[in-house]
Amino acid sequence: MRRQITGFSNPTVKFLRSLREKKHRKEAGKFLAEGLRLLTDARENGFIPEVLVMAENRDPHPLLEALERDVIAGGGEVIETSDDILTKITGKDNPQAVAGMFSEFNTRLSTIDRASAKIWLVAQALRDPGNLGTMLRTGDAIGAGGLILIDDCADPFSAEAVRASMGAVFTQKVAQAKWDEFLPWLRAGEGQLVAASLRDAVPYRGAPYAAPCFVLVGNESRGLPEEYEAACDLRVTMPMRGRADSLNAAVAAAVLGYEVLAALD
Repeated sequence: MRRQITGFSNPTVKFLRSLREKKHRKEAGKFLAEGLRLLTDARENGFIPEVLVMAENRDPHPLLEALERDVIAGGGEVIETSDDILTKITGKDNPQAVAGMFSEFNTRLSTIDRASAKIWLVAQALRDPGNLGTMLRTGDAIGAGGLILIDDCADPFSAEAVRASMGAVFTQKVAQAKWDEFLPWLRAGEGQLVAASLRDAVPYRGAPYAAPCFVLVGNESRGLPEEYEAACDLRVTMPMRGRADSLNAAVAAAVLGYEVLAALD
């Protein structure tokens, strides 16, 4: 179905706008993604938006035309509207010419097939959605299977996290669990848990990594709880040559992830 919306008070506009807030995303089980590149990444990985919103003054593009066809073929809705209404929906003063609404993915730990990848990223109490999105993007770059979010983390379906992932939210598995659920699940099969630490740690280069390797990073300000570090199979340390005593959580995941990739390739 295709239609045009011209009013700010339209119920569909109000609903799509509400998805900028976590409470409404969770109630509806939906999230927004913005931009033709990101929506094309979604489409190429088998995810077609249920609702496609496009600016009336958009430039024609074959990828956008293909996206429109797939949305309509899948029973979805294509909406044309003004830049001002797109701004209201996305919350950005200079929005992209296209946005899509998707159903949130199943993020149960049981959906993870640990044998499907040599590397998995794990984040505990990660609070910054930008860091979360960056970790998804890193996971895609290193060929990780996905990102497992432990305890109370930022929402992986927030606009900030989706945007920072640069489309990797559609290529990486995402799971969410409490620590007391994750650890028994991990120990029920193969899997090495590795964390950056100062406690009984070995240099991160040349460490004995083993697949499937679960690379664990902690909260941006507090790091990992001591008992979480104690449960790890391997603790590694990275040299800090300047005044800083730690790396950004997403950067640490990238550094470790690439080292694990080199070791396991």
